Amino acid sequence: MTIKEVKEMLEAEVIIGSENLKREVKIGCAADLMSDILAFAKPGAILLTGLTNTQVVRTADVMDIKAICFVRGKRPDKKIVELARNNDMVILMTHLPMFESCGRLYKQGLLGVGYLDISKRDDRR
Repeated sequence: MTIKEVKEMLEAEVIIGSENLKREVKIGCAADLMSDILAFAKPGAILLTGLTNTQVVRTADVMDIKAICFVRGKRPDKKIVELARNNDMVILMTHLPMFESCGRLYKQGLLGVGYLDISKRDDRR
């Protein structure tokens, strides 16, 4: 799935990185605890979070996550945006809650990190 498709599904605004909307994201991860992202995220994921501080971008960079979507209408400040720009990340913002955002992406085929180790599992209804 491309970041552009994610943007459309989540009715999201592009904060920065519009030139990179053709990037592929293979999985999704969602959390407000960056320790969970460090423990479970995988490269190539899109991160959905309601936490708006520089640690989100630093954590995403460590985990090789190239796209972050802030949920619940949370808008990152200039410092976060600049740090993301320096790390070549796409930043989106949606007014949807995290639960609905994850549900929309999952329904359209984006799997979570727990599915990576399960060969061809598809039990979605």
